[in-house]
Amino acid sequence: MSQRFVASFSGGKDSTAMVLRLLEDGWPLDEIVFFDTEWEFPQMYEHIMQFERYTGLPVTRLHPRRSFTYWMLERPIVKRGTNEVHRIGNGWPSPMRRWCTREKVDTIDRHCKNAARYIGYAADEANRTLSYGVKRARYECFYPLLEWDMDEAACLAYCRVRGFDWGGLYELSPRVSCYCCPLQRIGQLKTLRREFPALWAQMLEWDEQVGAHNRGFRGYDTVCDLEARFALEDRQLPLF
Repeated sequence: MSQRFVASFSGGKDSTAMVLRLLEDGWPLDEIVFFDTEWEFPQMYEHIMQFERYTGLPVTRLHPRRSFTYWMLERPIVKRGTNEVHRIGNGWPSPMRRWCTREKVDTIDRHCKNAARYIGYAADEANRTLSYGVKRARYECFYPLLEWDMDEAACLAYCRVRGFDWGGLYELSPRVSCYCCPLQRIGQLKTLRREFPALWAQMLEWDEQVGAHNRGFRGYDTVCDLEARFALEDRQLPLF
């Protein structure tokens, strides 16, 4: 059986630049795979449709087994070695509790099976290939952006020349993945609250539903804590 080649496509600047150049340079490519968390910015879905129109190729959309809100708020968690449900919901993801990343990787792995993968790590994040390569040793992985020496800035410029602007998302933040990711910096969360009030309101609603076992959204701060902090800063700003 001939080797299948699959591009892992997040829709951000790096993976977009990678797939565009793979096509332009004539690399073998059988499928483009996007994992839909359903926590994406609306502009990201528009970008993917624009990408499909530009390339004339479909993007395969994968979904988690259950919605991320289910994993965060509703999943029964059984105490190890028993059938006793001792809490409900994983809570917000954290650096040590990245259940969202695990679900994404597992879903893509099941779909792609033994296909060779194109991974869009930019030249200025080459260290990420070490951990990924160890975890995915059973797959053949290629990192074209490293071979082309394209860093994140070069990737963004490459996409812009071809008419991609993500509806202005990159003017607001250096990251355009899950809008409610707790790993964002405070400044990015302030921008989210200011520019996307409906999305911020959704985060506040979820935050009220997270179980008491949750250690907070960012560190020990809840989204509600951050809302109070940002509101206070807004009131203080005119004073200065």
